Amino acid sequence: MIKTAITVSLVKEAEGGPFVYWHDLPGACAKAAELGFDAVEIFAPHPDAVDDDELKALLETHGLKVAAVGTGGGWVIHKLTLTNADPEIRQKAREFIRAIIDWGAEFNAPAIIGSMQGRFEGDVSKEQALAWLADALEDLGAHAAAKGTQLFYEPLNRYETNLINRTEDGVRLLEGLTTDNVKLLSDVFHMNIEEANIADAFRTGGKHVGHVHFVDSNRRATGMGHMNHTPIAEALREIGYDGYVSAEAFPIPSSDEAAESTIAVCKRLFTS
Repeated sequence: MIKTAITVSLVKEAEGGPFVYWHDLPGACAKAAELGFDAVEIFAPHPDAVDDDELKALLETHGLKVAAVGTGGGWVIHKLTLTNADPEIRQKAREFIRAIIDWGAEFNAPAIIGSMQGRFEGDVSKEQALAWLADALEDLGAHAAAKGTQLFYEPLNRYETNLINRTEDGVRLLEGLTTDNVKLLSDVFHMNIEEANIADAFRTGGKHVGHVHFVDSNRRATGMGHMNHTPIAEALREIGYDGYVSAEAFPIPSSDEAAESTIAVCKRLFTS
């Protein structure tokens, strides 16, 4: 059964980004539960930013799970990427992600690699950057498996990376790995820019799709743009997807209104 999640950012440096709730984790959990979400997705500045016992108590009180944890703080705060020309920076990027994996695993929550994948530029060729990325995914995917969780890799649109933009290229990257513990995070906002047909792209992703960012065409909440989500929901059912659809959306016109619009669309599309 497809489940729902709402995003919460705790990263001051990321203010203005596409997260529904900001800074107030207890308040976000309470509202998520009130609206009927199954989980929260947490974007933290570092793995020690949240007290584990406090989070466990919040989850138990509100009957929630943690759908995933973001690693983007490594880029936003420290400018770390897995494809930087400097090997020391690449190593620090892996260490940051590994620590987030360890933290997420305490809540059975996979870590997400999005902005920390970086890009190729300068003296670094695309082939070299992709080789570094693949090697990192092998290493970090195996680490996640040892911790009993998965790792999510997110193709981004052309304005955010020049490495992997489309689902078919993401599938090709993952199928070139020896680990099967890395799955795609398919974000319909990025897909709306890069894919000819979003529903067909999900069919291409198939078994490789592990997580979905479910928003509208303008990065606002579902129901607040012009995207037709019905064929996307149909494609997700066709491929047997049973993970989360998570709202990584701008809090426009407010956090609560964005959350309410999201859950209304999700209930219409995914409640049988």
